[in-house]
This record gives sequence, C-alpha cells and structure tokens, in this order.
Amino acid sequence: MENFRLKVFRTAARHLNFRIAAEELLLTQPAITQQVKALESELGAALFDRTGGKLSLTPAGQALLPFANQLADLAQQARQAVAATTNSNAGSLSIAASQTIGQYLLPRLIAGFLAENPKVEITVHGGNTQTVLEALTDRRAQIALIEGPALRQDVHVEPFMEDHMVCVVPVGHEWADEDVQLSQLHDVPLVTREIGSGSRRIVEQAIEAAGLPLRDLNIHMTFDSTEGLLSAVEAGLGVGFVSHWAVRNQLALGTLRIARVRKLKLARMFSIATIAGPEPTSLAGAFHRFILERAEALMPRTTGRPPKPSS
Repeated sequence: MENFRLKVFRTAARHLNFRIAAEELLLTQPAITQQVKALESELGAALFDRTGGKLSLTPAGQALLPFANQLADLAQQARQAVAATTNSNAGSLSIAASQTIGQYLLPRLIAGFLAENPKVEITVHGGNTQTVLEALTDRRAQIALIEGPALRQDVHVEPFMEDHMVCVVPVGHEWADEDVQLSQLHDVPLVTREIGSGSRRIVEQAIEAAGLPLRDLNIHMTFDSTEGLLSAVEAGLGVGFVSHWAVRNQLALGTLRIARVRKLKLARMFSIATIAGPEPTSLAGAFHRFILERAEALMPRTTGRPPKPSS
C-alpha cells in the first residue's frame, strides 16, 4: 500500500547509502537511483546531496522524511485494520534484538509466532542492548528484546525469561569444571563484550556486587559479538562470561568447559521493551503478548539448567 518511491527514499535516507538500500530492498543500485530521480522529478526538488563522495539529505529531503515515515505508519495501520476485520494478523513487524537473544532464542520465537500468524512479514534489527534500544526509540523497531538493564526512562521493560551466565574456559584449563575463588579472576586474562553490551554490564555489576573492584580485572580483549568472544576462549586467549544459551553447542562438542566462580551471582532476565506509554497494539501488541505468554514453552529443555555458582 505504501508508495514504492517513498519506501525507496525512506530506506536510502536511513542508510545514506544507495548500495545498502538496494541490498535491503532486493534491488539493483541503478534501480534505487532511478526511483529517487523519479521522486525528485515529481516533487521538483533534489532530495539527496551527492557531492564530496558522501550521501546526505538536502533540506527538501529532510522536510520530506518525517511525512514519508508517517505515510508508512498509516499504510501499516490500514493493513492491520483490514486484517482485524477477518480475525487474522497481517502486515509488517519490525523487531530489534540484542545479540544473544537474536542469535539463540529469536528464531524459535519467530517460528512459533509465524505458525499462528503466517501473513506477518518480520524484519529483525540486531546489535547490543544500547543499539537495539536506539532502534526502538528511533521507531525503526516496534519491539525490542534485550538482555541487560535498559537504563533509560523513555522505554517500558518487562522480563519474559530468566537467563544464566556462565564462566567459560578453554579445554584443558586448570579451572575447567572446577570451583574457583572470586579473587582468582584478577589472575587470568579476560575476554569481554564491548561497552554498551547488556552481557558485559550484567557481569560487571555482579563482580562489583561480589566485592571485586573492576580495576583489578585484567581485560585482555574486547569483542563486539558473542561468537568472537567464544572463538577467543577456544583459542586460549582468556576466559569469558556468556549466556548458557550461547555456549550450548560448544559444551556439547567438548570444545569449551565451565568454571564455577564462588559468590558470583549471574542470573539475569531477558526483557521485552516498548516505547513508554500505552501498551502496544496491533501486530506489536500481538507479538508482545506472545512473548510474555509463550517464550518459556518454546525453548528447548534437553540440556537442563546450567550449573549454579558455588557459595
């Protein structure tokens, strides 16, 4: 229902890159250029400044963008209103998810939701907790699933599943399958997620709460993905902390082991975040209810619960 030229314009304006816009829309870059030029001809104004090797919005483009976003929202509302008359959900749903949830839980959650709502088209945005909350507040996503505290007042957060983080070490490490003292953490190189990661924030808060100053840690390497962190631990570059969901495969294959750190309490909650204010409606509301009611039941139970830290 949305005017296609406006959709192309919105996508190009978001990325400020015609190539990336083309990849997202499954078009060629010349097709993106053609659609933008046609819209500029229709409006009688240039929408993008292409000088200096960088793409930016002209004043006309900046003026058009909020209206293009409003028209896209109206088109989505129209689709959902029509779908409501047939007692079925249909339309587009944009979800932002932080990395652990996005990689290890979200595919199952989406599969379960689509089994009941096959007419829904879902787009997923990934990143760390800070990034996905920005996608939510910038209204690039209607729902955000996060694994750390929100630390902001413009979103509403509800927990939907408990998670446990574990200390992972290389095979053959002296800590493997052992209980270790909290103070021993400053004796080993640590590999961590980047600043802004919910996982890192949870680990740092737990370590401080247990009485070990963060300045005593030997942070050896920082990664912007959980997979990178796990690969570094496998390579013997240090020890790290991850969700038990993230390390299930490596534990099953025997490529990593768990160490139990005394006095370190690393239970946390995965949460669903929405814009502060009224409860979400339409598709966002349907997915919100689905997560709160059904998420736990959709997760595999074959590996049991992770080991609890020693007291």
